[in-house]
Order: sequence, then structure tokens, then C-alpha cells
Amino acid sequence: MNAFLQRLGIEHPIILAPMGGGPGSPELIAAVANAGGLGSLGAGYLTPQEIRKQVTLIRALTDRPLNINLFAGGYHAGPIPDAQPMLSMLSRVHERLGLAPPVLPPLQPNPFAAQLDVVLELKPAVFSFTFGVPSADDIARLHAANIVVIGTATTVEEGTILSKANVDAIVAQGAEAGAHRGTFARAFEESMVPTLELIEQLVRTVRTPVVASGGLMDGKDIAAALDRDAAAVQLGTAFLACPESGAPDAYKNAVLNAKRDTTVITRVYSGRHARGLRNDFIDMVPENAILPFPIQNSLTRPMRAAAGKKGEAGFLSLWAGTGATRTRSMPAARLIATLVAEL
Repeated sequence: MNAFLQRLGIEHPIILAPMGGGPGSPELIAAVANAGGLGSLGAGYLTPQEIRKQVTLIRALTDRPLNINLFAGGYHAGPIPDAQPMLSMLSRVHERLGLAPPVLPPLQPNPFAAQLDVVLELKPAVFSFTFGVPSADDIARLHAANIVVIGTATTVEEGTILSKANVDAIVAQGAEAGAHRGTFARAFEESMVPTLELIEQLVRTVRTPVVASGGLMDGKDIAAALDRDAAAVQLGTAFLACPESGAPDAYKNAVLNAKRDTTVITRVYSGRHARGLRNDFIDMVPENAILPFPIQNSLTRPMRAAAGKKGEAGFLSLWAGTGATRTRSMPAARLIATLVAEL
């Protein structure tokens, strides 16, 4: 066992990627933790009260180390662009799904400060973040509470910034990764570095432990990352079809039935660049109609919730990495055991 795993308090070099919005259920998080990996709660969309509730549910299922993940930036602060094109488009979808016409949500303030206060109160073993870098004072407060701090980088430049910010580890989010890009230093187009290449670059550049993320689906993938001196790996898509996952059945079926890589980088669901399976909504929304994050995310939430209940995969954010075609459906504990055996 390497020193990094000992510090995290886990047996296997496998971290469940924080998956907000449903897939990362308390049951999945606890199952990964109980199997010797690190369970992660994607709490970026949760209120402080909801974070407390989710952690209570998780801790009723496991006493193993927990990671709580938040968004450390990326919130739109300027005036809201013309929303009419997006509202018109969404109106047609809402009508099809039996929903009331969409209403532009008010611009919400960045919730990070209040969320972080709850994290410090709950004292998880690990705190991770994406979309930016917390202040030096925030990182010092986390360290004072004996919480391991992990940041997300999509380039060496971002990894260097994180290392200088005194994080304990860096998630190297490669171009193959599903869901939101953690890019914060440059445009996303300049930050699409393949996972294994990014690991090698970061290991050569910083002394901070590196966690590989992006396109990793089996033990062979994990071994390739560890062979390049990654301290651990982070997997999300691989766990989507587990029975403990909170992803709607339509989402799980779309991933399991994927015969080729149809993933694309899109902003249509949230306003931030993210990788997912191409579907109807991605095809129907032009780039110039998309509103900034988190306005777009709030505006499309009723559609996504209804689509999940009705089994309409065409209007779901089907976040997935390029390895989606190799997704396996099995309990999370058996998947962890399988990955370790494949290593």
C-alpha cells in the first residue's frame, strides 16, 4: 500500500468520481467505501442542509473514509444574456414532457462559502474540488481540520497552480473523462490532454501525488495509469450501471447499450463544457442559445428530472467518458473486486 492510500485510509487505489445530480447515491458511495475504495459525494448542487442529510445517510451505511466534492469557481456573475431563444426551445420540450412552460430562474449567488462551512463541520476524511481553486485561507482551514485536500487539473499549468496552493493531491482529468471539465486556467479547447499523457506531464512537473481520471474502465486501464506513477485512479462511468447507482434506468440503459463512442463535449445541459452521450437535446440546441452556468443548469433541471422519470433518454444529460462502451453492470463491491483482480 502506498503512502497516499494510507493517508486516505483506503485499501485499493480506486476513488469513486463525485457524481452530482443523482448517480452518486449514498448506496453507491457506501458500497465503494465498504469495498476498500474511496466513496465521493458530489455536493456542488446541494444546499448545506442537503449536504448534511446526504452525509447522514452515507454514514448510516459505512464508517469508512468519505470524500466531499464542491465547485470552487465557474459561477456566472455578470448580466444574464438574452434567454428567449433558449426558453422558446425548451418550451417545445416541456410540452412534449407534459411540463409547464419554462421560467428563467434567478441568478443564484455562489454557494461555496456556506457549503464549505458545512464540510468543515462534518469533517470528512477528504475534500475535493473542481472548476477553480479555493483561497489559501480555505485550504488552511481544511488542513487545520485534518482533511485531505484534492484539486482537479486538466493541464500541467493548472496542476502547478494547485501544487503551489498546497493541495495534498491532484486529480489529472484527461480529455476522455465524462461529465464536467474541471478546466479553470484556459479555454477548454486548450485543455483537452489525454489522461495518460497528462499523468506523465504532471508527475514530471510537480511533487504532489497525482490521481488519474478519464476513460479508465478496467484493471488494465488502472495498471497503465499506475505504471505512469499515478498514486490512485478515479472512476465514474465504470460505476454508472451498478445497481446502487442513482442514475435513471434510461441513463443506465443508454450507457450499457452504447456500441461505439458517441460522446461529445457540450454545454447544452449546464452551461459548462461536459462530456456525454450525444442525444436529441444536444443536437437541437445551437451554441449561441446556451446560457451561462449555473443558469442553464437550473433552467434544464425540470426537463432532466421529467425525462428521467419518463424514460426519455433524449432529454437527459447522459454524462459518460469515452470508455462508456465497456461499462459493466454489477454490484459496486463486485466491480471493485473485479478491477483489483484484473490488476
